[in-house]
Amino acid sequence: MVTIDGSQHSGSGTIVRYSVALVALLHEPVRVINVRRNRAQRGLRTQHVASVLACAALCGASTEGLYVESHEFTFVPGARISGGTF
Repeated sequence: MVTIDGSQHSGSGTIVRYSVALVALLHEPVRVINVRRNRAQRGLRTQHVASVLACAALCGASTEGLYVESHEFTFVPGARISGGTF
C-alpha cells in the first residue's frame, strides 16, 4: 500500500484528487494521511469526498475513513477502470 502525506507542499485537496486518480490507474491501494493539514479547515471537505467517491465508482474501489473532516483515509481499487454513465 502506498502512503501519501497530504500535508506536503501546499497541503491542498489536489494531493487527495491526484493520489486517488493515479492509484486507480495503477490499480494500487493508497492511504492518505495528514489530509489538508496546512489549511485553516483541515481534513476532507465535501468536494474531496465527492471526488474520491466518483473515482471509486469508476473502478469499484472500497474506501475507509472517507468522510467530511477526516484527516486520513484509504482507497483500494477493486477492478480496472470501466466506462459507463455516472
